[in-house]
Amino acid sequence: MRVSSQLSSAQPCKGAVWPRKVAIIYNKPGPQRYADMGENKAILSVLEGVAAVRQALTELACEVSAVPLLPPYDRAKETLQSIDADLVFNLFEGFDGRPKTEAVVAKMMSDMGITYTGCASTALAQALDKAKAKDIMQAHGINTPRYQLLSPETLAQFELRLPCIVKPCGEDASHGLNPDSVVYDRAALERQVAGVSRAFGGKALVEEFIDGREFNATVMGNDEVTVLPVSEIIYSLPPGMPRILTFEAKWEEGTPYYEGTTVSCPAQIEDELRDQLVQTAVAVFRLLVKQGYGRVDMRLDSAGKVQVLEANPNPDITPGSGAARQAAAAGMTYTQFIDRIVQLALDRKPS
Repeated sequence: MRVSSQLSSAQPCKGAVWPRKVAIIYNKPGPQRYADMGENKAILSVLEGVAAVRQALTELACEVSAVPLLPPYDRAKETLQSIDADLVFNLFEGFDGRPKTEAVVAKMMSDMGITYTGCASTALAQALDKAKAKDIMQAHGINTPRYQLLSPETLAQFELRLPCIVKPCGEDASHGLNPDSVVYDRAALERQVAGVSRAFGGKALVEEFIDGREFNATVMGNDEVTVLPVSEIIYSLPPGMPRILTFEAKWEEGTPYYEGTTVSCPAQIEDELRDQLVQTAVAVFRLLVKQGYGRVDMRLDSAGKVQVLEANPNPDITPGSGAARQAAAAGMTYTQFIDRIVQLALDRKPS
């Protein structure tokens, strides 16, 4: 395995033929459970991503089409089978508040022999199950906060140290994260476990809360990987507001969390810490993501050790996203960033 800490202009893939026709697939926003929870902005942002990627691909001399996928599965499968393209640029994030379907569509494309960007279905499914992903990391010696899966019926089994953070076990985009997600006593724990279990179905993921500095790094590659410049999440919040990346911090302009959460990229850190973060990000990528591109979220615990919060295969790549910001910090234009994603897809081994 070779690792580079700096991304330069993309080089041609071995034996790959640049695609003339590219189809962008995405989940068409519609009525869903997120709207009922006031968390619809994350879903609508996919349209911004489609527009930006389309513009970049057009600049790369591709003939581009945008293809929305709609349920049920048979309908989506027929749509995929009808696509006339050399490559599918995958921006699909799941049907109608059902994030697990993201992996299902990727598997469909693999089974059809379609060349598509990003990560394989196994990586998408594995990382979305945050409890399973944490078990895998722990088994391979990667530090991650202690956790339990709990429901209102199993709260008697709680054995972690407070404070804890309570969140959905199978969501992304900070869905279900708000100031009440961090709990300091048993009563608050019970309320949050009940609320998350009810809103998202099944059990809630309860983790011991790590309140140290927060970082993330985007890793790109197949056999050889590149780590883009590390970002640090900087919190300047009023007293009493937990330092977490809530849904508001990402999506709700004008709110205290949005205004009090900024990003430093590249992170202003010592080389030793940067090396630790890069090495951890690569280890997690190799373990959970394997090929394509993914973001690894990390925090420092009270002893200064890197603790992995989660891995995110196929993270948000809209121009304002963390991944795009890190690519820019590495000296890439947005079009070069999209070019690199395409080339990784062309050079990827079959999954």
